Amino acid sequence: MDSLLSHWLLFVFTITITIATKFTHAQLPGTWELLVENAGIASMHTAVTRFNTVVLLDRTNIGPSRKMLPRGHCRFDRFDAILKRDCYAHSVVLDLKTNQIRPLMILTDTWCSSGQFLPDGSLLQTGGDLDGLKKIRKFEPCEANGFCDWVELKDVELVNGRWYGTNQILPDGSVIIVGGRATNTVEYYPPRKGAVMFPFLADVEDNQMDNLYPYVHLLPNGHLFIFANNKAVLYDHEINKILKDYPPLDGGPRNYPSAGSSAMLALQGDYSTAVIVVCGGAQYGAFIERSTDTPAHGSCGRIEATAPNPVWEMEDMPFGRIMGDMVMLPTGEVLIINGAQAGTQGFELASNPCLYPLLYRPDQPVGLRFMTLTPGTVPRMYHSTANLLPDGRVLVAGSNPHYLYKFKAEYPTELRIEAFSPEYLSADRANLRPVIEGIPETVRYGEVFEVSVSVTLPIVGVVEVNLGSAPFATHSFSQGQRLVKLVVKDAVPDGTGRYKVGCTAPPNGMVAPPAYYMAFAVNQGVPSVARWLQLVA
Repeated sequence: MDSLLSHWLLFVFTITITIATKFTHAQLPGTWELLVENAGIASMHTAVTRFNTVVLLDRTNIGPSRKMLPRGHCRFDRFDAILKRDCYAHSVVLDLKTNQIRPLMILTDTWCSSGQFLPDGSLLQTGGDLDGLKKIRKFEPCEANGFCDWVELKDVELVNGRWYGTNQILPDGSVIIVGGRATNTVEYYPPRKGAVMFPFLADVEDNQMDNLYPYVHLLPNGHLFIFANNKAVLYDHEINKILKDYPPLDGGPRNYPSAGSSAMLALQGDYSTAVIVVCGGAQYGAFIERSTDTPAHGSCGRIEATAPNPVWEMEDMPFGRIMGDMVMLPTGEVLIINGAQAGTQGFELASNPCLYPLLYRPDQPVGLRFMTLTPGTVPRMYHSTANLLPDGRVLVAGSNPHYLYKFKAEYPTELRIEAFSPEYLSADRANLRPVIEGIPETVRYGEVFEVSVSVTLPIVGVVEVNLGSAPFATHSFSQGQRLVKLVVKDAVPDGTGRYKVGCTAPPNGMVAPPAYYMAFAVNQGVPSVARWLQLVA
């Protein structure tokens, strides 16, 4: 009888928990949708172009993908261990309007490479492994029905091989390329005189590395905040000098393969303050021991990088997380998405997918900053990405925890592309969503200009106009990610049912490097669909 009672109580408890869990999930903010069932490749690197297309990129030596190149287009590589004659695509472009996929031709290995958009809107792509180690490539985006493709530069290459390096556009529009495996230097594109030694990366290297894919943020004073392992420096790239050592961040290493993530919060006001957040990571030793079940930690450090005596402010996420992506939303909040709750970065070295996204609300006090959102159903493990789209959704792609494509596994190679819609896109906020009716295509630094917006309900309060960059997302860090809130005047009715918002462009390239930006109007926390705006000197 006791046994029957025990089983009955266990059954009731299980049903109660299941119902409660489903009810809780239904109440969580945000929604998911499947955009593409088969992208052909698992995207290791992802970037959104000004033509509202998305470039997805994987390794070239991965073997057969699930997307063929056009007939007659093949890559020949006698050193490729799997396919000497490779007629499969390893890069594709997604049309966000139709969700159609077009194959692209990439010639040399882009495994764990880096990238950044240039001021003219072309995507610079650098390094990789094997025959791609010193290669420089460009993708000049075009309309979705165009035929633009990757071009490998013939007359220039990297001075040092760059595998696991980081790119950051600078105030003059050039790009600094930082680090890489066994490469403790920096160099530039367009090329300058060789590579420059950067001993900081060697100083923080340990026997499980943890100095790869360093977190590089351009501060509004023109200097670089560079974080690797558990330390950071303030670097003057113009004179190659470290100006400041920041205090170490508690909680162990955060960079590859320990797999935390980092973002710089929105720049606003007089643009004199920059705040950096670093969240999550693996326990030290998990990579060395090849441990898949060592719990990840959920600690976050936040530091005012421009303060005279900065210190880290610590807090904890609701979940331990490795390989999470931090995406700056148009509102200034940060979405933390993807990853796992145990193990480390590397092939087949993680377990327990973290399906719950988090919303980080920087203006809230410690303890109230994290909000748990609606979970997804697709594990996004090693080699997954997340990118902000012009319509305010977040594109989620990739996940290949295996050395080759493997579809029969606990966590198979993932070819599906999804979109996550934050709560600001919910139906009950549709009447608040502004529409940008008019905005200049090109704006100069410091220029005063107007943005015309319409909205269903009368505007109450300030309409923000915020510029979001289009970063290069890979390995849990979005290279070049940036959100700049413009100085605006109150929205004024123009007599036609629209409002005019007076804006002042960023003062210089230190606040916002010259580039194409997604310009969002934000009304009471609800962003418009962005219009692309080019910021020029």
